Amino acid sequence: MSYTYTPQKPEDTIDLKELFFSLIVQWKVIIICILIALVCAILYLRVTPKVYAVDAMVQVEDKSGASSALLGKELSGIMGAGSLGGSQVADGEVEILKSRLVLGSTIQQLNLDIAIVPKNNSLITKIFSPLKFNTQYAARGVLVYQDKANFQIKKLNVPQAFLDEPLLLSFNANGYTLTDQKTEQVVFKGQLNTVEQQKDIADGGWAVEIDTKDRIQDEYIITKNAITTATNNFLASYSAQEKGKQTNIIGLSYQGTDKQLITEALNRVLSNYKQQNIESSSAQKAQTLSFLNKQLPILKEDLDTAEKIFNRFREKNNTVDVNQEAQLYLKQSVDLETQKIVLKEKQAELQAKYTSEHPMVLQINAQITAIDQKIAELNSSLKKLPETQRQYLQLYREVEVKSELYTSLLNTYQTMSVAKAGEIGNVRIIDTAIEPIKSIKPRNLIILALSVIVGMFFGVMIALTRNLLRTGIKDTSEIETQFDLPVYATVPRSPQQIIKDKLLKKKKHIPLLAIKDSDDVAIESLRSLRTAIHFALAKTENKVIMISGASPAVGKSFISANLAAILAQSGSRILLIDGDMRRGYLHKYFSDENENGLAEVLLEKANINTVIKTTDLEKLHFLGRGKNPSHPSELLNTGLFEQMLAQLKNEYDHIIIDTPPVLAVTDATIVSQFSDVNLLVVRFAKTSKKELELTINRFSNSNSPIHGVVLNDIQRSGGYGYGYNYAYDYKPKK
Repeated sequence: MSYTYTPQKPEDTIDLKELFFSLIVQWKVIIICILIALVCAILYLRVTPKVYAVDAMVQVEDKSGASSALLGKELSGIMGAGSLGGSQVADGEVEILKSRLVLGSTIQQLNLDIAIVPKNNSLITKIFSPLKFNTQYAARGVLVYQDKANFQIKKLNVPQAFLDEPLLLSFNANGYTLTDQKTEQVVFKGQLNTVEQQKDIADGGWAVEIDTKDRIQDEYIITKNAITTATNNFLASYSAQEKGKQTNIIGLSYQGTDKQLITEALNRVLSNYKQQNIESSSAQKAQTLSFLNKQLPILKEDLDTAEKIFNRFREKNNTVDVNQEAQLYLKQSVDLETQKIVLKEKQAELQAKYTSEHPMVLQINAQITAIDQKIAELNSSLKKLPETQRQYLQLYREVEVKSELYTSLLNTYQTMSVAKAGEIGNVRIIDTAIEPIKSIKPRNLIILALSVIVGMFFGVMIALTRNLLRTGIKDTSEIETQFDLPVYATVPRSPQQIIKDKLLKKKKHIPLLAIKDSDDVAIESLRSLRTAIHFALAKTENKVIMISGASPAVGKSFISANLAAILAQSGSRILLIDGDMRRGYLHKYFSDENENGLAEVLLEKANINTVIKTTDLEKLHFLGRGKNPSHPSELLNTGLFEQMLAQLKNEYDHIIIDTPPVLAVTDATIVSQFSDVNLLVVRFAKTSKKELELTINRFSNSNSPIHGVVLNDIQRSGGYGYGYNYAYDYKPKK
């Protein structure tokens, strides 16, 4: 009777519980990933030097020029937004703190433009054999320590073409050599403990001094950086920024692996910055004083001349009474002349700092031009007065303006002279750099914790990926619901199966689990299979039991051998036949040499009674596969196999036949024509639904029903295991 199998459509659901347990089962994968991540983190911590940080703080006072501070309200009104200072003072000072003017001086003072590292300092060396290498930068040069030897680079000037180029420094008995690594040519030779020079007018020339009393055998890579490169390298670990908004307080920080060096370097930056600030402010005052030194004698002479002319006019014309309008003209004229002189003074100060095209200089020039226009307009108005009054006002104005300006400039000169003598700039150092105690990175605990998290993440990803890639059957409900087949037993994985797998690869005897450890969980499950077969197939003759699987390595031979042993232990006479005449290995369970077996019987080369072997169990007999025939499928179809089974049914209570995989060869479908019970072994998480569907269709096409399924190799906690990995090749052996 034939039947047609119609698979049911599964529900697309995700079992979170099963997913969680699948991760639990693969805890070894996750632990291995965590350990790998921890090892990587430890190696990183081993090769990464500790980094320290120092900080400092300066305050920038918002001051205008010294002369502008003495101008009073009138000049302030004239200058307006053009005055110095304002909310942008700190921004400008931050840029100065990052400039080559400040950092370049620090780099040259501490020789930070010289970089030197050992030649043999690879990652492998850092991990397994770290060098005892250290450098000490100072104003006198770079002192290099390695092991017990040391040397000092006091001077290193190279031609322009070799700036930023790594050179190989090698020592010998007579001195040292510098080799260009690109061309591998020696570019400089010198003697130790003396200054060696080679002049090159076009390119700068060499000037090198290396001192040592030790014999140096190691080689080093030495680089003389250009000032721009050295400044950029310094800026990579250096920062300066205003704290808060419009506080005019700037915070500085510098990081490095040498605590003493970074402290000294940042303090040098502070010192150089303050010094340039004082020099800049002094330059402004010097420019103003230079202007005043030129103007005061001229103004004094003009004042004396004006007074003499005015006195002679008064003596000649007696006293002249001026009206109120004339007095107003006089006051305006004096005020304008005063403002013009003050602006001239400010113009001199700005020209000391900026070019003639700077907006502030242009603004001052425009204001002076405007005052000149007002003076010209006032002079034209004065010409309309009577001649005597006009002359009187002109002479009187000259005297008053020159007298007031001379007095003002003299006071300014005296004040700025005092200020220049006590110049301290407009920068105040609040905090200097202090040598740190603890490193800021690497953060050992954080890195180790992150490595655990990263390792766990990758471990979970690998476990989930493996779980997704293994699309095999993982639940009995998938078989019973979608394929409408009963599951007679679920066999947990036994540790002995792993041992069996190893012994199989070594072609050694495999112990029968039902005899060796009858209390194993897998054997208990097979006992339930025995009971299930008995009750489920009670109405049929179940003497011949065929056991097969969809693909190799599903555990059908393990099920066959141990089920036969269990049935024999229960008192039944059992014959176990290895029906896999290609690659069967049931003979290893019974220490059989496999000289003669099923193949010889079907080829009529041996009698059935002579090839059946006894085993350690009294009621369990075994028929091996024999030598590999060239056409096993045809032998099973000759009729001799059916006759043999008919004869053996009278002698045994059950005959168990272990057959090859269904999808590999047709042997199993042929044997199923003569069997009473057909059992299919499905391996947990390995046998796919498609394989099971194709297997069922094979039996359906041959009019042989599958009576039940055994779900083998189930691991605890709902996870899946990894079974026999040996190759199963179904090509006959020659």
